[in-house]
Amino acid sequence: MSSAENASGRVVLLGAPLGNVGDASTRLREVLATADVIAAEDTRRLARLTRDLGVTVSGRVVSYFEGNDERRTPELVEALAGGAVVAVVTDGGMPSVSDPGFRLVRAALDAGYPVTAAPGPSAVTTALALSGLPSDRFVFEGFLPRTGSHRRSRLRELAGEPRTLVLFEAPHRIAGTLADLAAIFGADRPAAVCRELTKTYEEIRRDTLGALAEHAARDEFRGEITLVVGGAPAGPAERPADEDLRAAVAAHEAAGQSRRDAIQAVADEYGVKKREVYALVHQ
Repeated sequence: MSSAENASGRVVLLGAPLGNVGDASTRLREVLATADVIAAEDTRRLARLTRDLGVTVSGRVVSYFEGNDERRTPELVEALAGGAVVAVVTDGGMPSVSDPGFRLVRAALDAGYPVTAAPGPSAVTTALALSGLPSDRFVFEGFLPRTGSHRRSRLRELAGEPRTLVLFEAPHRIAGTLADLAAIFGADRPAAVCRELTKTYEEIRRDTLGALAEHAARDEFRGEITLVVGGAPAGPAERPADEDLRAAVAAHEAAGQSRRDAIQAVADEYGVKKREVYALVHQ
């Protein structure tokens, strides 16, 4: 057994409320009050949370977010070496799940320090449960690539995934993401946009990808968004008639896509080779 394993230092991942402080666990309160160091994604949000919970923090609070986690992780491992209990808390949900925490978990384990959790809310499983879509098997993709071309490329890789898909997305990108999903997965694929989970203005909008994309184009989805999409249906889809493929390309062009992107979108949507659609359009 290493000297590190003999030390009392350990990491505790804290599942923080997504919005409703009533979801805070007793263990979350206890660890926030007693931890030697609290590594917080946003120290201001942590101050608000502890105030709402009536918890007095006795340890040292440091910021720990995507922009500084590489630099700060060695400092936190050094604190572990001194026997400190280091708690990690994000703005909501479980650390390490598309949030800061994984780098410290890996570094602590590599150095021989134990890592545990005070489990709590998760936007992933909450949205999945509320979506009304199959939840026995699912895939979590986190945030998609930010640029349109990279996002569409990733979605093409996921189009045939039979399990329910859970994604995070920013409000200013959700309209583009839903439009790409409708084009690549098919406008009839069921989905749910879960917004502001557990908060005052919580909204779960369940519909097809096509209808959700149309809504997002008219009215902006605001707040923190978790998107749940039904898995690909079993079996190959029936190939549409040539005139229907031409009409689908024309519809994508009318919506503002270039002909090249429209042809690619229709090929992905109907499982037809891109060169076939290209040949039909240019006949």
